[in-house]
Parts: sequence; C-alpha cells; structure tokens
Amino acid sequence: MFTINGSKHNYLCPMQTSVIPYLNFNGNCRAAMTFYKEALNANLEIMDMGDSPMEVPETSKDHVMHSILTLENITIMASDTMPGQTITFGNSVSLSINCTSREQADRFFNNLKANGSILMPLQDTFWGAYFGMITDQFGINWLFNYDEVK
Repeated sequence: MFTINGSKHNYLCPMQTSVIPYLNFNGNCRAAMTFYKEALNANLEIMDMGDSPMEVPETSKDHVMHSILTLENITIMASDTMPGQTITFGNSVSLSINCTSREQADRFFNNLKANGSILMPLQDTFWGAYFGMITDQFGINWLFNYDEVK
C-alpha cells in the first residue's frame, strides 16, 4: 500500500508474486519519471521528501521520496537518494519491455531514446524477435522486444 496526498494506492496484486524495478536518482528522479510518463503515456504518482514525516534538509524537501509509474502490466518505482548518499550507474541492469506490437516498440524506443544513445537499433533478430536497446538521457538501460505471433 502506498499513500500520496492522503490517497491509498494498492499497486501490487496481493495474490501474485512479482519483481518490480526500483530506480534511484541523484536529485533528478522527478525529471526522469516525468520523462518516462510522457514517453510511455503512463500514469505517475510522486511523493516528495518534504511531504514525509522524516526530517530532511531544506534542499532535499522537493526531492522524490517515492514514485510509481504504471501502464498496463508495467510498474516502475523510483526515488532520489537520501541526503548524503550518491548513485553509481552501471550496466548490470536493464529495463526490458515486452511490447504488444511493432508500432508500440517503435513508439517506446523513439520516445525514450531522446538525448540518450542507441545501443542496438530496433531490428528483426536471428532469434525471431523485433528487438532494440538504448541508454536513456538519465543513464538507464532499456530493452524493447516484440515477438510476432506466427
């Protein structure tokens, strides 16, 4: 259960085990999650550190304590680091989206690549999928996959 502005949100099905990625940012979580919301046409809810009962420095009050982005079966959570902590980005984790069509894969890929870098253009692969990879402008790696029904 997640509460923002007094509203309770149940973002997990209590009868289903799942893994949900949780991203951390160095003060730019709001910009990243807003970008993802627009790129994916998703829903986004954000709770600021200043809205929590925790004591935080004045400079961190507008940082993100917790956020959740949802679209169909996609859930991504994120926050800024706590005051005094830093993030080290690497290449050990990627967010993989299994798309429902080539058009959806193209749209997500093209929207999320803005100011990022293409690691592998979307293309038909030898394993039978339409697949591509990017690193977005916030340093997050994304994989896009569409398996055609034959």
